[in-house]
Amino acid sequence: MRLRSDIWVSAYIRRCDIEGVQAVLRRRGAAEAGAIWIKIDRLDGTCALYGPAPQTAFDADDDLVRRFVRLHADEAILIPDAEARLQKEIRFDSDLWIVEVDDRSGNPRLDLAEV
Repeated sequence: MRLRSDIWVSAYIRRCDIEGVQAVLRRRGAAEAGAIWIKIDRLDGTCALYGPAPQTAFDADDDLVRRFVRLHADEAILIPDAEARLQKEIRFDSDLWIVEVDDRSGNPRLDLAEV
């Protein structure tokens, strides 16, 4: 059984805070199992956007782990492009969570999937 989304998001924001990086909850989703999206604002007009990894990125033993993938090929994209993608995803899934992190280095602090 995977950790609830609300608990995972709270822990992620706390981790960022401990590391001295500002992270804010922009959108609250379904507490138990809402999809989590992370936007890393590089503070230069660009950002990186991470979303849930596809099920094919998980092993049978990975039930407890939340894995993410960067949702674009380039290391960073323009913020308006990320915002357009987020709005599209909200229309598709109104239960999703959005966390925004301000980090010039672009470090997502996530378990990334190999896809």
